[in-house]
Amino acid sequence: QVPVVESGGGLVQPGGSLRLSCAASRSIFAINYMGWYRQAPGKQRELVAAITSGGASNYADSVKGRFTISRDSAQNAVSLQMNSLKPEDTAVYYCNVRSWTSNYWGQGTQVTVSS
Repeated sequence: QVPVVESGGGLVQPGGSLRLSCAASRSIFAINYMGWYRQAPGKQRELVAAITSGGASNYADSVKGRFTISRDSAQNAVSLQMNSLKPEDTAVYYCNVRSWTSNYWGQGTQVTVSS
């Protein structure tokens, strides 16, 4: 019954790659926005990447060129391909799903980039 579930986090060495996935419940309709945010200890949550129902995407400057966000054909799932990972990318990553009337957050998945 969890509306949004993330997966794919883990430990990776600098320069490595990870792919995060977020699955939204089928019960959530009219999704117009899906995004990934991250939060490191002692820091505020920040937008990493987002994609609208129209397919427009947006990225934080710090990840531009390294991360790619994409949606599945049904637009009820979103992935974040993360390449060339850096220690600064270490954080808990959260999936955010928005519809016309609701805003949903996943529980988060830990990404740790360390040698």
